[in-house]
Amino acid sequence: MDSATSDTRTPLGPQADNGLKIVVVGGFGVGKTTLVRSVSEIRPLSTEETMTQAGATVDDVSGVREKSATTVAFDFGRITLDARNVLYLFGAPGQERFWFLWDRLFTGTLGAVVLLDTRRIDDSWYAIDRLERHGMPFIVACNDFGGPRHTPSEVRAALDLDPHIPLMDCDARSRESGKHVLITLVEHVRRLSAAPAPTAEQELV
Repeated sequence: MDSATSDTRTPLGPQADNGLKIVVVGGFGVGKTTLVRSVSEIRPLSTEETMTQAGATVDDVSGVREKSATTVAFDFGRITLDARNVLYLFGAPGQERFWFLWDRLFTGTLGAVVLLDTRRIDDSWYAIDRLERHGMPFIVACNDFGGPRHTPSEVRAALDLDPHIPLMDCDARSRESGKHVLITLVEHVRRLSAAPAPTAEQELV
């Protein structure tokens, strides 16, 4: 499995002057930190802290008993697209007590990836609701935790997901899979930006 973070730091060229921002959101323990780590060309900035018994009384850990650390602010990674364009990745914390940080992370964002654990679909409702309220383009990626398989139509129905929003499977540990997720999001944003604006009559329908 191709994952893990390289210790080699890739220097950013002086001509890189266009930064694009993507946020990875989702429930607690769905693999957001892992996804950022797997695709970043630099050692990501991570704000993971060891989980303690005190946190167990605040966070719902029923679905992530094996989790030993958690993000308490955000994760940050980087991908150089070409000489002038750089993609910045921000992984948002999943616990409810840190949701107040999301609005700041959403500022200036090109789009978002909603990472989903299909064993705990309800945990992604808040992320989707917040993105829709912000009018932000997003896709949904089902991270592979080895649980029961669900058809795309079942997942769409459970999330009440609009048909035009891309839904895909992924493995957050895999660099290639993570890159495919980001490419899917960028292509989705491009399609939305190229679509003609609705007329006043269409908006009233």
